[in-house]
Amino acid sequence: MRTVIFDLDGTLADTSADLVASANACFRAMGAGDQLDPLADALTAFHGGRAMLRLGLSRIGRPEEEADQWYQHLLDAYEADIHRHTRLYPGAVAAVEALRSSGYKVGICTNKPARLAEVLTRRLGVRHLFGSLVGADTLPVRKPDPAPYALSVRLAGGTIGRSILIGDTETDRLTGRAAGVPVALVTFGPEGQGVSRLAPEALLDHFDDLPALAERLLGAA
Repeated sequence: MRTVIFDLDGTLADTSADLVASANACFRAMGAGDQLDPLADALTAFHGGRAMLRLGLSRIGRPEEEADQWYQHLLDAYEADIHRHTRLYPGAVAAVEALRSSGYKVGICTNKPARLAEVLTRRLGVRHLFGSLVGADTLPVRKPDPAPYALSVRLAGGTIGRSILIGDTETDRLTGRAAGVPVALVTFGPEGQGVSRLAPEALLDHFDDLPALAERLLGAA
């Protein structure tokens, strides 16, 4: 069964502003004020909470190792206001619905904690569209280890050999390579066409192009 697995942050939805806000809540609690900019630091946001904390800590001259002790504070702040600014990328819902109508299985494999991913996708009104949702803590390992990807394919009802990953970062590129599957990286995230440096099997400029791209990478049913 042909299967398309999606990353969440930076791929299906632009979550950067809410992620940055959660990190800034930590820096305010430290008495340092906001240290991250929602636009300039959006790419760092898509590399996770600890990456944001390390960046901000470096800017205020504090040890980056403190990121671990502030991580739960960040998660709590994020969950409390998880979708104030978050928006699905244009065409995302229509593309997923088109894939489903054509018989594809679809799922999500994200490095966001699974519970937060469940909360966010439900609040965005799209959780029901996906047959699986595997998060950073669903298994003892996370992307780029291929195991979470393999689980997301299986739970969606598909098979690895007929699946592709849609993502936005080097982590997704490495995940696809480890799993032995094609990867399409979106160009509408903060890095734009810069993701071409990762030499994915395809680039996705707009979700309107996804059904044809999936057909090209996976072939006919």
